[in-house]
Amino acid sequence: QVQLVESGGGSVQAGGSLRLSCAASTRTFIGYDMGWFRQAPGKEREFVARITWNGGYTYYEDSVKGRFTISRDNAKNTVALQMNSLKPEDTAVYYCASGRVGGRSALGYTYWGQGTQVTVSS
Repeated sequence: QVQLVESGGGSVQAGGSLRLSCAASTRTFIGYDMGWFRQAPGKEREFVARITWNGGYTYYEDSVKGRFTISRDNAKNTVALQMNSLKPEDTAVYYCASGRVGGRSALGYTYWGQGTQVTVSS
């Protein structure tokens, strides 16, 4: 049973923008913190951004601050990641996740999407 579905990945040149979206079922969204993680080839999955259950607080990994923006629409059970000024080092598979605990660790999230590829060329 699929709980989270990402979309919006693709290929873009450095300096470009992409917007990722994640659609969640109500049971995996309402009252849950939402996070975005990414995993590049040969590297561990890393935290990118997080938004609290009510949208009141957002947190970012240092390398994406000022370039990426996380947002959520609780009426539509969706979370988005707007990515601007993309760099080749942003290339990775991006995952949407939801969890009661949240935080920067993947352990704080219970449900995960299948991932969407983002490729940034120089």
